[in-house]
Amino acid sequence: MSDLIRLTNLTVTYERHPAVHHVSGTFRTGSLTAIAGPNGAGKSTLLKAIIGELRPAEGSIDRGTLTRNDFGYLPQAADINRRFPISVADTVMLGAWKTSGAFGRFSRQDADRARDALSHVGLSGFENRHIGALSAGQFQRVLFARLLLQDASVILLDEPFTAIDQRTTRDLLDLVLRWHKEGRTVIAVLHDFDQVRAHFPETLLIARELVDWSRTQEAMSSSNLLKARAMAERWDEAAEACLPEDEPHTGEIARREPAE
Repeated sequence: MSDLIRLTNLTVTYERHPAVHHVSGTFRTGSLTAIAGPNGAGKSTLLKAIIGELRPAEGSIDRGTLTRNDFGYLPQAADINRRFPISVADTVMLGAWKTSGAFGRFSRQDADRARDALSHVGLSGFENRHIGALSAGQFQRVLFARLLLQDASVILLDEPFTAIDQRTTRDLLDLVLRWHKEGRTVIAVLHDFDQVRAHFPETLLIARELVDWSRTQEAMSSSNLLKARAMAERWDEAAEACLPEDEPHTGEIARREPAE
């Protein structure tokens, strides 16, 4: 697989306090990667930096020829206002903005594709329901249907299976695995380590700084998990980001090449 997104000495800060600190490595085309680590480890921050919502304070993110249209992004459910008066169908059709434009009109073809996407996630007949009337699992299915309509080559998921039932988790995980088989690049922030080990071939383990980035069996070893926990516990929340004149820091552990 070829390199798709390269992180080089990446530091991302909030008010000069580092949330992600000196991370380097590469996501390959068609890879399926979990971003794992303790609470507050910078996982969601890293995802937002990759999508372009947050700018690096130091280092760089090389996306090659990728444009914003190549990315599909699923934020955490807590970041979405479900009180907005919009139907399930209209929510899904927002995934067609690449063809309709930000202020364009949706076509009949868009509506047909939205119905097909809802059928794929098990929500046929839900088109006219208000999103505020849905359960957590149903709403997550709607968001996955919107991603289907986007048809992106790179899909970023921020804790996609949190607070939803087991059946929904299984159905949506099957969809993630299908995207991977289709050759799409999928990067998911996950907190369930058993899920990571069972389904994600590669893992980026982070605790503000990089712990390991390799095949999941290696990255999620007991010693690495203990190290990640220790790093998170001793992290100084008040520490400031490195000044530009500081010596370059490439991270304590570089990314290892996965075995072929």
